[in-house]
Amino acid sequence: MIVQPKADDPRYCDLSAGQTYLVIGIEADDFRLLNDRGRPFLYPAELFDVIDAREPSDWVTEYGEDGERYSYPRPLDGPGFFEDFFDADEVARQPVVERCAEASGSDRLNR
Repeated sequence: MIVQPKADDPRYCDLSAGQTYLVIGIEADDFRLLNDRGRPFLYPAELFDVIDAREPSDWVTEYGEDGERYSYPRPLDGPGFFEDFFDADEVARQPVVERCAEASGSDRLNR
């Protein structure tokens, strides 16, 4: 899935209007994507226009008690995955690097 911010929003200075972003997961209906700093943060879906709604076939989707959606590719779907990522665990970082490189042809994590 590819999204683009609807406008510059001062609350989200790590996103650029006009830039497209690869959604690497959906958590409680929010989009997880690599921001301009190469970090996989969650953002409210309403901040974006969806440019390409196609989702990878390997995403695992579950719904919470209130119907909120959680979708991630299996390598990113484990409990504590992103906590390990932000603790600079290289084993955790590798699936994100690979997923983004496959989808976009670039490695935005190493900026």
